[in-house]
Amino acid sequence: MRHSFASLVAASLIILAAACGPATTGSGDDAGGDDTVCTDGQTRCDGTARQSCVDGAWSTVETCANVCDNDLGCVVCLPGTGTCNGDTAHECRLDGSGYDDVFCDPDQGMSCGASGTCEGLCAPNTLGQTYFGCDYWPTVTGNPVSPDYHYAVVVANTSSQMATIRVDGGALTAQESFTVPGGAAVVHNLPWVAALKLCTPGVQDPFTCTSQTHPNSGLAVDGAYHLRSDVPVTVYQFNPIEYAYSGVTYNSYTNDASLLFPTTAWRGEHYVASWNDTADVHPGLMAITAYQDGTQVTVTTRAATTGEGGAPAMVAGTPQTVTLNAGDVLQLGTVTGNGPNDDLTGSHVTSDKPVQVIGGHYCANVPEGFGYCDHMEEVMLSVEALGAEYVINAPAVTTIPAGKEETVRIVATEAGTTLSYEPPQAGAPTSIANAGDWVEIPRQAASYLLTANKKVLVAQFMEGSSVAGNTGDPAMALAVPVDQFRKEYLFHAPTNYETNYVDITAPVGASVILDGVAVTGWIGIGTSGWQLARITPLGDGPTADGNHLITGDMGFGISVYGYGTDTSYWYPGGLDLKRVVVE
Repeated sequence: MRHSFASLVAASLIILAAACGPATTGSGDDAGGDDTVCTDGQTRCDGTARQSCVDGAWSTVETCANVCDNDLGCVVCLPGTGTCNGDTAHECRLDGSGYDDVFCDPDQGMSCGASGTCEGLCAPNTLGQTYFGCDYWPTVTGNPVSPDYHYAVVVANTSSQMATIRVDGGALTAQESFTVPGGAAVVHNLPWVAALKLCTPGVQDPFTCTSQTHPNSGLAVDGAYHLRSDVPVTVYQFNPIEYAYSGVTYNSYTNDASLLFPTTAWRGEHYVASWNDTADVHPGLMAITAYQDGTQVTVTTRAATTGEGGAPAMVAGTPQTVTLNAGDVLQLGTVTGNGPNDDLTGSHVTSDKPVQVIGGHYCANVPEGFGYCDHMEEVMLSVEALGAEYVINAPAVTTIPAGKEETVRIVATEAGTTLSYEPPQAGAPTSIANAGDWVEIPRQAASYLLTANKKVLVAQFMEGSSVAGNTGDPAMALAVPVDQFRKEYLFHAPTNYETNYVDITAPVGASVILDGVAVTGWIGIGTSGWQLARITPLGDGPTADGNHLITGDMGFGISVYGYGTDTSYWYPGGLDLKRVVVE
């Protein structure tokens, strides 16, 4: 199976690279036809002239100040062009808006080529904008879990060749390296970063950090791990990876997981999903990681945060700018002790260079007043990658196979956002007034298509085990915009959990294959044109490796989650991260 799987993924990467390859000037070219004959609506470049076909003849509609690109129109430079300075490429951005200096990292198998741009499987122009990549920054976030348990990354190899992985930074004193065979995934434990975990007691018991006083915020210089691969891979972080293991007499009780995005897909504007203070003791969190020196980050929070560990105190609604260097992490936590109402959801982050933003919680009760609290985290989608259509499915548990009650939050990115649902959802909000404002859909177990007139961020919250089903505790996942659905995914579900699920959302009539077996048991979602299939058990057990390949003949989405005693994890199984335009 692995050889056929690896070949399929490698082929998909070649297709992706071709689809995202650099454009060229259209001088003297009308897409292969006669230079003097055209079809109305066609466009082309003739030198610096951007031309359109009108009444069967080419007409200049704009003279570009710099260059003209057939696909992009007037731009500063042509994507796929640049100049080399040693291992650094001064290369044109994919959107032609200007130049960036890109290090063609030899450890990622890159070099600066004749075109003046980075070349190789890991080159930005080759990778495009998706969850596959070669350059990642895993980042610990606050969690009261005992340090007996392990923070870990899972690296899934998306190529047919061996991947060499190098990790440094964070709490490491020396670089670590390991390999991942083609078509496989490897779990690699990393030390907790104390300044970001927020509580690392000397006494290794499961409850010390739920009662012990600890900082809620901090600025960790070089606090993120830098993970590099020489071939494209997919990376997840688990905080922690286990819920129980041999030699420890108590469970971890508080876990979650995040799908990480490679730096080729990082952007400069984000909104944040989080949760309110729990029991007025545990803070909501957001963590911002830079990968370039001198990154100027401006944060406008929706709640006050503490000024500790080098992090400035934030005042709700007041922008503050912080300078981060490569690997620095700014983690902000709400002020506790003022009543359990402070919430970072809707906070706005802008930066002059791309950053990674994680939203989450130290230990949240969902909903407030229901046990038991659990760590939550997820990497936020940039505003550029958000969409206006989402298919929402409540997660299932074994005792409630049709879906357990969940909480859904919708964050607006623009004023005057309207919302509709298919099938209709009783009591669901239909509008959001301002950017950064958010609404909640009444707690329910349902599947529906959410449609907005403008881009929105949608977060789903798994509720505590005491709500219903007596299984799992809070976890958070972002819903994936329909525009970012793909036709193939490699994903990982840890084998040490009692039960793992993958929820598959596909167009009605689509054919989907999971690990070589056709998916059946589809359930239609109203008249939306979408359908849902839930698959469990998902290769559970000691003989499984946790790696799964799923493909389809149409774009579809997946959500992966799992349960152990008093804990759970949840993350989107993959997505594209291209720029979405909402008309």
